[in-house]
Amino acid sequence: MSENSYVEYKREYTADIKKEVLAFANSDGGVIYVGRDNKGNGYPLSSIDETLTQITNSVRDSILPDVTMFVSYEIGDDEIIITVREGTHKPYFLADKGLKPSGVYVRQGSSTAQASFDQIREMIKLTDDDKFESTRSFTQALTFTSAEDEFLRSGLEFGKNQMRTLGIIGADDLYTNLGLLLSDQCTHTIKFAVFTGTKKGEFKTRKEMTGSVLKQMRSAFDFLELSNNLSATFARLDRIEQYDYPEEAIREAILNAIIHRDYAFSGSIIVNLYDDRIEFVSLGGLMPGLQKEDLFLGVSQPRNEKLANVFYRLKYIEAYGTGIRRIMQYYDGLDVKPSIEATHGAFVLTLPNMNFAHPLKGNYKPKAQHTAVLEYLQHNPFITNELVQKILSVKQTRAYAIIREMVKEGLIVKEGTGKEDSKYFLAD
Repeated sequence: MSENSYVEYKREYTADIKKEVLAFANSDGGVIYVGRDNKGNGYPLSSIDETLTQITNSVRDSILPDVTMFVSYEIGDDEIIITVREGTHKPYFLADKGLKPSGVYVRQGSSTAQASFDQIREMIKLTDDDKFESTRSFTQALTFTSAEDEFLRSGLEFGKNQMRTLGIIGADDLYTNLGLLLSDQCTHTIKFAVFTGTKKGEFKTRKEMTGSVLKQMRSAFDFLELSNNLSATFARLDRIEQYDYPEEAIREAILNAIIHRDYAFSGSIIVNLYDDRIEFVSLGGLMPGLQKEDLFLGVSQPRNEKLANVFYRLKYIEAYGTGIRRIMQYYDGLDVKPSIEATHGAFVLTLPNMNFAHPLKGNYKPKAQHTAVLEYLQHNPFITNELVQKILSVKQTRAYAIIREMVKEGLIVKEGTGKEDSKYFLAD
């Protein structure tokens, strides 16, 4: 019998035998006869035991995932017969080469050949979970310096057991794409563009955040914090300061872009900064079955559940599906609101600059909460933050935001220096 798709001959042990084994495991299986020439004629081995040891050690130590369960050995007349069954966790690859063509082989006719990237992707798709974060990473030489720092910051352990529990390491002891995203070798980035004015035109600066998505999260927040200008206005003798954007809204927008983007696409998250707004553009539209309006109701269907769980464990998110609602709450009482655009392939969240087009700078419209405060002051000499909380059934921070709006508009005036001991009176 001549060599074919299922038969391979070797006169003696060579280092390439491991390639033949994984090629058969990646294809439909086959048999390797060690102790025959390339025409199938006998070529007796000088030491069968030594040769068998070399073969088994090579197969065990050089191929990932573990393929030994699909390989059996038989001692024949002066030869070794290696039977390889088709593996169930393709692609198998050389441990020192990784999941790339130089490390993955398949059987093509009577030859063993390197697999193409398309063949590797197809094998992964057929044998792994369909979700990006659960499939095996093409790159296995990963380090986790930034992730270790973040887990340490949160008082959490970050060892092999935790990696398996979180899904960073799969059942085959290989790193998943979730591992790639959290690793220092992450190939996805966040790109920033700062423009002059309110339209795309002249660049002020550009910046790109790289490394682990956890490192990118911190770098992105730090960059936007530097760009978040503090403006001051005066209501009579009171100086009122306000940042362009609520710090919490920026934080939620960054987390939303990182956690929910579609990492099956290679493009970057884009953050555009204009004088009047910040745009967060991430790849991947809404998940099937969701409408834009559902996001405002807290309905959530995470695209990257395991990644979201990591951020939840690290206490960067409190609960799934609350990010957009929280962002909207930070703009309560203002006429300018964050906006959302969603297409099949992209998601855009826009935060308006509160100091650029704040409704309390000339186009004020009466609000129900303001009216309730004014009505109280019609019958009482003054009001406090605590009273506003009780009257409007809001928390302390929201009560102060309402008071601050009314002071800025000139509806009420403040007496006192602190938030808690200050009193507010009707303006003259």
